[in-house]
Amino acid sequence: MDLSYALTPFLAWLVAGIMKFSINSIKAKQFAFGLIGYGGLPSNHSAIVSSMAALIAIKEGFGHPAFGVAITLAFIVMLDASSLRRQVGKHAAAINKLAVESIDHQELRERMGHSRVEIAAGVLVGIAVAFAVEIILA
Repeated sequence: MDLSYALTPFLAWLVAGIMKFSINSIKAKQFAFGLIGYGGLPSNHSAIVSSMAALIAIKEGFGHPAFGVAITLAFIVMLDASSLRRQVGKHAAAINKLAVESIDHQELRERMGHSRVEIAAGVLVGIAVAFAVEIILA
């Protein structure tokens, strides 16, 4: 079995996560452990799915059926990140604002989705990781 197919999305997740943590820590001027999770630059989800699509394109070609499946999945994930999850974050902000007076209200996470720039950054990270894995393991 070619381990690059298992290694690439994991490395894309790791690289994007480290980048996001570093960027958030620099912005906050302290370690930003509380900002780990959904939202932020770059998008981990976009990095993961685009790394797999890019690796398949590199190894198998753009005409391979697996590339079609991978790119379809990537589009679904990126559309979800930019629309549905972003709307969930807006709803959480509105609910948090309404529930300020509630004593037992546990604040909902507002940072959920991604902007187009965050998604594009995730795609670039994913593609770069796929090329790096192919170069190193080739």
